[in-house]
Amino acid sequence: MEEKKLDINTIIGFVLIFGILIFMFWQNQPTPEELEAQKAKQEQLEAAEMQKANATKEEVAQPKTVDLQDSMAVASYKSAIGAFGYTAPSEGTTVLENDVVYLEISNKGGQIIEARMKGYVTYDSIPVYLIKDGNANFALNFSTSDNRVLNTNDLYFEPTLSKSGENQVLSMKAKVASDKFLEYRYEMKPEEYLIGFTVRSQGLNGIVNSSKPIDLDWKMKAIRHSKSIQYENRYTRVTYNHDGDKISKLSEGSEDEETEVDVKWISYRQHFFSSILTYADKFETAKLNSINLVEEESHTQQFTKEFAAEVPLELQGGEFAYNFNWYYGPTDVKVLAQYKELGLEDSIPFGWGIFGWINRYIFTPVYTFLSSFLPYGIAIVVMTILVRLIMSPATYKSYLSQAKMKVLKPEITELNEKYKDNAMKKQQETMKLYNKAGVSPMSGCVPALLQMPIFYALFMFFPTSFALRQKPFLWADDLSSYDAIAQLPFTIPFYGDHVSLFPIFASVAIFFYMMMTTGQNMQTQPGMPNMKFIMYLSPLMMLVFFNNYASGLSLYYFVSNLITIFIMLAIKNFILDEDKIHAQIQENKKKPKKENKFQKKMREMMEQAEEQKKISKK
Repeated sequence: MEEKKLDINTIIGFVLIFGILIFMFWQNQPTPEELEAQKAKQEQLEAAEMQKANATKEEVAQPKTVDLQDSMAVASYKSAIGAFGYTAPSEGTTVLENDVVYLEISNKGGQIIEARMKGYVTYDSIPVYLIKDGNANFALNFSTSDNRVLNTNDLYFEPTLSKSGENQVLSMKAKVASDKFLEYRYEMKPEEYLIGFTVRSQGLNGIVNSSKPIDLDWKMKAIRHSKSIQYENRYTRVTYNHDGDKISKLSEGSEDEETEVDVKWISYRQHFFSSILTYADKFETAKLNSINLVEEESHTQQFTKEFAAEVPLELQGGEFAYNFNWYYGPTDVKVLAQYKELGLEDSIPFGWGIFGWINRYIFTPVYTFLSSFLPYGIAIVVMTILVRLIMSPATYKSYLSQAKMKVLKPEITELNEKYKDNAMKKQQETMKLYNKAGVSPMSGCVPALLQMPIFYALFMFFPTSFALRQKPFLWADDLSSYDAIAQLPFTIPFYGDHVSLFPIFASVAIFFYMMMTTGQNMQTQPGMPNMKFIMYLSPLMMLVFFNNYASGLSLYYFVSNLITIFIMLAIKNFILDEDKIHAQIQENKKKPKKENKFQKKMREMMEQAEEQKKISKK
């Protein structure tokens, strides 16, 4: 009867806490007048953000414009660039495209001014652009023998489009003579996101000053693609391979700058899409920079971060000779795995250490296989069932430990009452009881610790798995994002401005799971956390913090806890017998127990402390 009363009290407590939170949210909601004022203020802020974004966009890549109809302006341009004025100024662009990506290359600067993904759209059904409207800039900075400092962004290139088998080849040449030039050569293969990119020169030995610094300068502002800019920004980062194939990242939340050596590739990851520059050899050094542009959630902010890379280059025999690759495409393991020789798969944020290993080599291939013939949401459910079945031995051991502790509860209560005024003696006698009964109070924690790598791996898997992007299930329209079922007229700190349903289900499930486990043994040992408080706190944390996370992750935890509850009910009702456990414990008490070195040392320390306490009282 006492246990039932405890369960009812805990349920009432949980309902009261949840009710108080809802009442507080309702009580503090703004009045209609305040809502109008907030709306007007928000519109002003969004207009200011838009103006700031547009102004910053102009700062990223703004080549000097030349009025080609003005002969004096053209003459001034040619005078400024010296020998490279041989190439006649000509506005225009050339298109390279295949079935998966569309690129537009400008005569001015010879660089890509538009990169559009075919077959992918943003959350509001707009095509996914990685480069558009001047958000990116690629240029070489160098000096000439007549002391001019030039930036290729200001030079005009002459385009020549041709074929090499099935490949499209675009040669962009900034000439100083008919047979002397700087060339950007693009080569696009059918159905591939990887674009060959060669920077070479001919006849520039003595024209380019090799004694002055020569830099490759690559800047980009990451375009927003998701409905939550803060959520997308969390997974938008500079990632790079360096110093013997080490993989590192710049900070995701603040301004960060690093100078690295032996850089093989640089990735500007925009959550589910990436812009990557690779080098056939390795850059000796590279200075990398990332600036966070997102301070709070916004519906109009267009950019998440601003990236920059500055790489010193050297001439070889007085000439440029560099073999690069551009990758503009999805951050998808199936696509990036095609370029194993470049190691681009390592740019995916699987997680670190053993967590990343589990994510990369277990969850990713298992889910890829299941989703190849099952609906995406059902594939998550099936994967959850498989994980829980594999972890069921740990669940069994955990529940067995809890059952043993429950059987010992009357004796523990008796010891607590007997030695209530002597904490040291109480702890000593409790440990003796555990040792005689063959029970370890920590044995229930070990299975939980074993599940932590799986927990973290899944925490990284669901928000970053490209296979889940824009895949619907039930009411969720995107399993890689939150499943909002209601929009709030105000924003709750940490919770957001919407209500997601899967986190609510997951919170309820985890509450009943914890009630079945911690609820069985609610007494708190000295120095141990209040388990009743944790039983209330955990589902509330799940409810609040998972409200803005991938709905696939909340779906997993809901199904996982539901399965665990059924497994534990099956163990309790059909596998474990508490009377047998009690009888076994009594048998264990009769057997002589040999102490290990650790137990012996702990007992001796407690006995010494007890003796010292007695002496001090005399």
